Amino acid sequence: MADEDQSEVLSAPESDETATALVDDGAVPDPADEAVGEPVDGSGGVADQPIEAPRPPHRRFDLLAEPDAAMEAARAAIAAGECIVMPTDTVYGIGANAFSAEAVQRLLDAKGRGRDMPPPVLISEPAMLDALGVNVSTFARRLADRFWPGALTLVVEMQQSLRIDLGDTDGTIALRVPDHDAARALLRRTGPLAVSSANVSGQPSATSIDDAIAQLGDSVSVYLDAGPTPGPVPSTIVEFVSDPAGAILREGVLGYDTISDVAPLVARFVPEEATAPEESPEAPESDETSSDADATTDAPVTGTSGTDTPAEPIPAEAPEPGTDEPGPPGDGSGIVEAERDAPEV
Repeated sequence: MADEDQSEVLSAPESDETATALVDDGAVPDPADEAVGEPVDGSGGVADQPIEAPRPPHRRFDLLAEPDAAMEAARAAIAAGECIVMPTDTVYGIGANAFSAEAVQRLLDAKGRGRDMPPPVLISEPAMLDALGVNVSTFARRLADRFWPGALTLVVEMQQSLRIDLGDTDGTIALRVPDHDAARALLRRTGPLAVSSANVSGQPSATSIDDAIAQLGDSVSVYLDAGPTPGPVPSTIVEFVSDPAGAILREGVLGYDTISDVAPLVARFVPEEATAPEESPEAPESDETSSDADATTDAPVTGTSGTDTPAEPIPAEAPEPGTDEPGPPGDGSGIVEAERDAPEV
C-alpha cells in the first residue's frame, strides 16, 4: 500500500504554483523565450523592424553565347523595375523601364545623378517617333529617315498623354534608335527604355562590360556582354523644340556638315573657347587650360583658330556646354545638361 501511495504522488500533476516556482528558478525553460528566440538586432530584445532582404547580386550574360537566356533575363529585370546594362552602337548604357518613375529613379541613383539630369529614351523602330513625340518638324523627320538607326538623338515635344516621368524634361523627350541589332531586339521585348551611359556620374563611359560592372556593381541586376563597343564618341543631339529647323546641341558621331546636308537650316552649336586669364590677356593659353576646356564638352571644339569670333553664330536659345545655366523653357536643355559630365549613349 505504501508503494501505491508513493506512485500516486510521483505521477500527480504539479500545481500552478509549483510550476511557476520551477520556471522562476530556471529549472524549466519558459516557452515564451523559446518562441522569441535570439534577438535579431543584438540589443537584448526583439527588433522593432524586420530585416530587409538583401538585393540579389548582379548576373552577367554573354549575348553571343547565350542570347535567349540573356534577353529573357533582361526582359524580366525590366518588368520587375530593375536596371540592366546593355550594349549600344556608341557606349554601354544603363537602362530602365521608361514608363516607371521608380525604375528611372533607380537608374539615376545608380549613376549618382538628380532629376535635373534626365536620360534619353531608346526605341526599337523609327515609327515610334510619333508615338512618343508630337509636333515633329519636317527636318526632324528627314534626319530620322536618314540616320536612324544610328548615332542621332532627336529632342522633340513629348506626347502629353504619356504617363512617363524621366525627370525635369520640361515637356520634351530625347529619342534615338540605336544601330545595334541586339539592342533593338531587346527593345522589341521590353518597349522603350530610359538609357544613360553606364557609368557613375563624372567617370568615363563604359565601352566594355567590365568597365560597367566596376562602376555600377549590384545597383544593376543584369549585365549583357556583347564585347567592346565603338565608343567613346557619343551620339549627336539635335533639338527641334525651340526651332523647327533644328539646333545642334551636341556634336558627336555625326558632324555639322553631315547634319546640314539633310537639314540645311540647322543651327550650329559652337562650344565656348578657352580664354586666357583677365590679368594677362596677351598670355598664351597653357596646356592645362586647354585640357580643362576640352573636358567640359563631349564634342570637339569647332570654333575658328586665331580669332574670338566663331565660324557661325551661336543660337541664343542654346545653353553653353559645360555650364549649369539652363536654357529657356521647353528647349530640351534638361536633356542636354544631363551630359555635362559624360557622353550619353
